[in-house]
Amino acid sequence: MSSLSGPLLHKGEEHDGIVSGRLNWLRAAVLGANDGVVSVAGIVLGVAGASNSRSAIAVAGIAGLVAGALSMATGEYVSVSTQRDSERALLAKEARELREMPAEELEELTELYQQRGLDRKLAEQVATQLTARDALGAHAKVELGLDPDELTNPWHAAWASLAAFTVGALLPLLAILIPGPGWRVPVTVVAVLLTLWLTGAVSARLGQAPVRRAVLRNVLGGALAMAVTYGIGHLVGLSL
Repeated sequence: MSSLSGPLLHKGEEHDGIVSGRLNWLRAAVLGANDGVVSVAGIVLGVAGASNSRSAIAVAGIAGLVAGALSMATGEYVSVSTQRDSERALLAKEARELREMPAEELEELTELYQQRGLDRKLAEQVATQLTARDALGAHAKVELGLDPDELTNPWHAAWASLAAFTVGALLPLLAILIPGPGWRVPVTVVAVLLTLWLTGAVSARLGQAPVRRAVLRNVLGGALAMAVTYGIGHLVGLSL
């Protein structure tokens, strides 16, 4: 029974990490789409408040979509690249410590498993077995919370952010371009508020947060952004 505890514990931690990572990616995608909805909705409604020109609204909306998507992708690439560099530095440090003082590192791993509820004898057994199989992987996962084979990928993050923002931004852009002049603003506002309700609810559930509060915050924030940008656009249109 004891000899199985190490592998089972290791697999359980790996499974939890994979699930947590996927949920974080999904939540990030939802939030990226939410940013696209609010950003482009503000732009197109601001222009609609100043002008009835469909071409002007389209140009502004498309420019906002492209600029926002590229900005999100670039920012995510830089951020995740920095994180990856930090992860690699930590792994290099851990590998050096394993080479230079293996006994101390084994004792440290044993103590970490003791802190997780294993008795001393079983903790030693687990630490020894995992270290013999993959010393760096075992120490990295428990000490640093990292998997050397699953480091964050800046390109994946960049493309995911670009795609999420683009999908979200397309909704207000299409909502304001398809209807006639008299229906553009109300259709866009309704479509955006419904989408913000959905993204707020999904994000809250993924983060295990209160849904009602998250939805209310998301919808009110989006409504305020649209009202302000439309009002400013209207005032600018009157002054031109």
